[in-house]
Amino acid sequence: MTTETLLSILAILGLLVCSGFFSGSETAMTGASRARMHALEQQGSRAATIVNQMWQRKERLIGAILLGNNLVNIAASAIATSVAITLLGENGVFAATVVMTLMVLIFSEVLPKTYAIHHADRMAVFVGPILRVFVIVFGPVNHAIFLVVRGTLKIFGVDIGSPIGSEQSEEELRGAIDLHSGGSEEVRQERQMLRSILDLGDVEVGEIMTHRKNVVTVNAELPIDELITEVLSSPYTRVPMWRGTPDNIVGVIHAKELFRAAKEMIGQEHKIDVADVANTPWFIPDATDLLSQLQSFRQRHEHFAIVVDEYGEVLGIVTLEDILEEIVGDIADEHDVEIEGVRQLKDGAVIVEGTVTIRDLNRQFEWRLPDEEASTIAGLVLHEARRIPEIGQVFVFHGFRFEILGRQRNQVTSLKVTPIDDDGETTRETAEAEA
Repeated sequence: MTTETLLSILAILGLLVCSGFFSGSETAMTGASRARMHALEQQGSRAATIVNQMWQRKERLIGAILLGNNLVNIAASAIATSVAITLLGENGVFAATVVMTLMVLIFSEVLPKTYAIHHADRMAVFVGPILRVFVIVFGPVNHAIFLVVRGTLKIFGVDIGSPIGSEQSEEELRGAIDLHSGGSEEVRQERQMLRSILDLGDVEVGEIMTHRKNVVTVNAELPIDELITEVLSSPYTRVPMWRGTPDNIVGVIHAKELFRAAKEMIGQEHKIDVADVANTPWFIPDATDLLSQLQSFRQRHEHFAIVVDEYGEVLGIVTLEDILEEIVGDIADEHDVEIEGVRQLKDGAVIVEGTVTIRDLNRQFEWRLPDEEASTIAGLVLHEARRIPEIGQVFVFHGFRFEILGRQRNQVTSLKVTPIDDDGETTRETAEAEA
């Protein structure tokens, strides 16, 4: 073997190493975690900063990697063919093709990319500064190639310059949350809270409010001693006050303020003017989304609002605690009344009261029941059935079996919900329950 042939073989090996570097770098730079790189940059990592900067112009990065990879692969194949022809004659072309295919596939593609898949973050930080040099060196050629590619894609109606919209960013974030691995209760709760935060802008206060029939109110025209007794017997610190009719809310009494006034006027409680003690009611439309309402609560330093419909009729109340519970789950205190609205059976089925919200069920059991058309589980059944069902009827839709257990007048009060193994399209069936 001549010196020239030996140098050619060494050159081929060097070019294969370069090819492996480019191949592995491509996988590492496209597979690295953006969140991890952002965290490293915040911690002061210069390499992570470079990686994030190159991601902002990802087309230039990929173009430089592919250009470098093709250059070394073609050069290695050309040199290998020349050496093979010198050693084997005309048969050298076939031998060089087979050998170089295997060498490139194993050592320049599969091996480096396999490593990069399992160590994407670490490798991205390592190769980032090196790749930036190639991006700068290949810049003019890469720019010309990109113009040709962009122009060609525009012919087919594809605009690669369009920025990623907020919806796509949110979908990416939701996907990352779903991939948050682990089946422990702690991890499940973390997933629930993160999803709930993203849903705040899509949920209206009308879906989480306390309905007017469950709201404790007081009559402003009551004698002050009776009014104090009613407020004292209430488990709530803020009580709406009405005058004339329950729909005419004229103030919100804070129990602490009322008792302070009563203490200052001991023996002369009849002189207390409840209008001076009560706060001005804050009315909000039922279509207000939770994110906007949360911000309003913070700006106004308020914890309590009266929910009205488009005609101004009082629908219920919403509090800051209600919104926080949408994120972290139910917050029970010593004054809360426990209501058993959900009971899980051993066979996986769940007995649910009709007033339980779909969001609470989805959060507790990680279901995917839709809540666009109805906020409660009974409302969902009514929407899907298109009629008021009878006790004992069974409906199957959205991958669940709904059996009507209780009904009071036109209201579904109790259901048995059972997940079923059905990955196909949503079906809707009606049948009589077995005796």
